[in-house]
Amino acid sequence: MALSITRVSDTKDRLGESPVWDQANARLLWVDSLGGVLHRLDLTTGTREDFSVPAPIGSFALRGKDDAILAVKDDFLHFDFESGVSRSLGSVNVAHPDVRLNDGKVDRQGRFLAGTMHLNRQPDEVPAGGLYRLDLDHKITLLAEDIATSNGPCFSPDGRKLYFADSSRHVIWAFDYDIDTGTPYNKRIFVDLNPLGTAPDGATVDAEGNLWSALVRSGQIGCFDPSGRLVRRINMPVTHPTSVAFGGPDLDILFVTSISKSMRMTATEEEAGWLLAIEGLGVTGIAEPRFAG
Repeated sequence: MALSITRVSDTKDRLGESPVWDQANARLLWVDSLGGVLHRLDLTTGTREDFSVPAPIGSFALRGKDDAILAVKDDFLHFDFESGVSRSLGSVNVAHPDVRLNDGKVDRQGRFLAGTMHLNRQPDEVPAGGLYRLDLDHKITLLAEDIATSNGPCFSPDGRKLYFADSSRHVIWAFDYDIDTGTPYNKRIFVDLNPLGTAPDGATVDAEGNLWSALVRSGQIGCFDPSGRLVRRINMPVTHPTSVAFGGPDLDILFVTSISKSMRMTATEEEAGWLLAIEGLGVTGIAEPRFAG
């Protein structure tokens, strides 16, 4: 099958983020972070539902049959799709007015990890962001600090390696990950994107262990093998792709969100803000687990 890139929905998000494939129900979900909308698209029928959520929402994870976990400002919220009601499960207690929760992902054991971003940071200001873990009992633990713009947390197929990016530093890190305790350790640089003149955003891992990252400043999707070597680069019709997720019945479609107008970036092309699908990659993804708490 030849490589193709097509539009999936007639939405035009200001800041499309956090695509999540619901394997059990053949639905794709994603958010407009600044618009405060959580989209849910049934790929079988083409029916889309839009849910109002607090903005700006950094990311979310599915939980149970018809609810989700939202990462909003400094809170983890439980969201019920049927009622549209959200309630706090706990706060990361960040006092800084310019720090908020951003990208997140569920580990293979059902815990939710999400990092923060430090907006309006001055060049000489120490980043006030961190990486946090929401456990099944809703305990919140700080895992890492000194993060400017957290993005792209994702896990190797066996769950024993955590990838995590700081978009402001243009770096993706790799950690060893203790699957019993949910503790990352042995931090090292996985990919330094400064030589490529771009920055990493949302990411996912395919079934072979390759990492796929939205290269938000160069209009591309990059694929890196487990050693960190760039093995593939796909030019997108949008200037600022933001995040990626494998989905579809066979988990062989890479869905890509994008920016039309965010706080930091604006794109003028017609496709900006679209949800896109890349087919014909010849690889498959891994079904993402639900939050188990």
